[in-house]
Amino acid sequence: MSALEIILVVVFLASAALGYKLINAVPSLLHTPLMSGMNALSGITILGMIAVTAFSQSNLARLVGMMGIIAAVINVVAGFGVTERMLRMFKSGKEAEGEGS
Repeated sequence: MSALEIILVVVFLASAALGYKLINAVPSLLHTPLMSGMNALSGITILGMIAVTAFSQSNLARLVGMMGIIAAVINVVAGFGVTERMLRMFKSGKEAEGEGS
């Protein structure tokens, strides 16, 4: 493993630990609005993963890149689904009936 790969793994582990600590500090009432706001960031993640996967040299890197793309797409779709449910909670009864869902 090269020095660059070791640095990248350390940065990944540090960002994962920091993200875990930050999410645990957020009150549960704010999780849904924060998740809906993160959909744009997940879209940027998809673009970044596509670019990195396109320029990867090994098959392992391409496989990991594809897994990252799939995970980011699932995150975007689920985030929009949760946002839609959240927004339906704030509609009045007549507005919700008019949509037919």
